[in-house]
Amino acid sequence: MDTIENMTFDQERALYESHNLKVKGCRFDGPADGESALKESSDIVVENCFFNLRYPFWHDHGLKIEGSDMTELCRAALWYSDHIEIKNTRLHGIKALRECFDISMDSCDIISPEFGWSVSNLEMTNCTAQSEYFMMRSEKLHFKNVNFTGKYSFQYISDSLFENCVFDTKDAFWHAKNVVIKDSVINGEYLAWYCENVTFDHCKIIGTQPLCYCKGLRLIDCEMDKADLAFEKSDVGATVLTPVISIKNPYSGSITVPSVGEVICNDPRAKAQIIVANCENMQAGKRCSCQCC
Repeated sequence: MDTIENMTFDQERALYESHNLKVKGCRFDGPADGESALKESSDIVVENCFFNLRYPFWHDHGLKIEGSDMTELCRAALWYSDHIEIKNTRLHGIKALRECFDISMDSCDIISPEFGWSVSNLEMTNCTAQSEYFMMRSEKLHFKNVNFTGKYSFQYISDSLFENCVFDTKDAFWHAKNVVIKDSVINGEYLAWYCENVTFDHCKIIGTQPLCYCKGLRLIDCEMDKADLAFEKSDVGATVLTPVISIKNPYSGSITVPSVGEVICNDPRAKAQIIVANCENMQAGKRCSCQCC
């Protein structure tokens, strides 16, 4: 493998179609304002580099990037590329990752609107991220210890697993399919509407009107805070460990809660069983006047 070290590049396609190359301590910046520095390259190792120009890694195969900085001017940094490892790197340009597959990210700092669209097989560990429309239409995601802030995250994703994460996000997981979220905190309004076969396992869910219009929804020993008008028109199997403000017209399945402030049942299609664990009438074998159990 050849090595290029401590150089500055600002011209168009500065290292275009490079192969078996280590780029160390270099800067991609300057008045020529050139794009696509390492486009159409393969088997590239990047260490401690600075990227301040657009589109550096397009159509690349085999990338290792570590200890590097992609600024807010380094937009659309990685597109149409595969077999990528990124560690201890800042990705601060818009649309930093798109239509890539087989990616691992560890200890990275992401500030990138529209990050991760149409990505497949991404492992993300110990990262922080700020974005809007984060990971839209992606699949086969595995996140561990990820702290995310932003709107409209994880929409239309599928076949994914999230563990020990903290997500501060509204309208998250809309239309998600075949997803498991474990031991995580999700704070935001209108969680996971229209999702299918999504499981929340030992999670804390915070926010208004969560989990509506769902199919095959499961909650396993979850906490819910500020949850009102929950589970509307959903097919659900849920065990909730904390009181719920209100539940509205769940269509099928069962919901077990310690207490509920109000059960709204004004839709004849709402047939789900609501089991209130601390209900005195239920313990006495009677039916509540609200018909909640």
